[in-house]
Amino acid sequence: MLPRISVFASIIGLVFLLAACSAYDFPDPTPEDYAVHGIDISRWQGEIDWEEVKRSGVQFAWIKATEGGDHVDPRFAQNWIAARKAGVPRGAYHFYYFCRPVEEQISWVKEVVPKDPEAIPLVLDMEWNAHSKTCTKRPERAKILRDMKVFLDEMERHYGKRPVIYSSVDFHRDRLVGALKGEQFWLRSVATHPKNIYDQRDDWVFWQYTAEGRIPGIKGDVDRNAFYGTKSQYRAWLNGKLRR
Repeated sequence: MLPRISVFASIIGLVFLLAACSAYDFPDPTPEDYAVHGIDISRWQGEIDWEEVKRSGVQFAWIKATEGGDHVDPRFAQNWIAARKAGVPRGAYHFYYFCRPVEEQISWVKEVVPKDPEAIPLVLDMEWNAHSKTCTKRPERAKILRDMKVFLDEMERHYGKRPVIYSSVDFHRDRLVGALKGEQFWLRSVATHPKNIYDQRDDWVFWQYTAEGRIPGIKGDVDRNAFYGTKSQYRAWLNGKLRR
């Protein structure tokens, strides 16, 4: 009889434990819970000491290269060369402009961003620009998705790596919910974990968690980002072998 009582008590205990766990509200992961962190920069960070950035532990950097079909970040070439020399894995990003045909933007990126097999994937930065004085267009979802696919396919063909898609909360809400499954997303969410604010987007790979980061080698604020997985998963991503 005693063994039966013991087994019954164990079962009851397990039931209570599972019930307690299901009732407990586990906290969201914080940026500190992720092992791999990086930055994204543009001309506004000014002169950067990339050697110091490397020593600070930054493990990747995206550098603004182009915008639309005729704008280049004036510090792109300098940052592109210096980051590589310092040993910081870096890639370029293109800020999409809704008043320029996608074909012209593709041609402009190719003209400015060098082919470099050691670079991390290019980023397609998709967000509304409420401050633009020259373009107030907000194309419909179908056109945006069609043009994004054209851009992603051609950049992959040209550079050999599928681009990452950067999105802000409002743009994703307006145009990207439920779309482009299987692509790699980099999401901006400075107030909370991405899962709390991005609908149907639990497949993100990078999280931009603050615009007010501080990094040795950079004067003033800088965007900081986290990779979703472990260091070994990050190495797999760098080698194009990540399967989420």
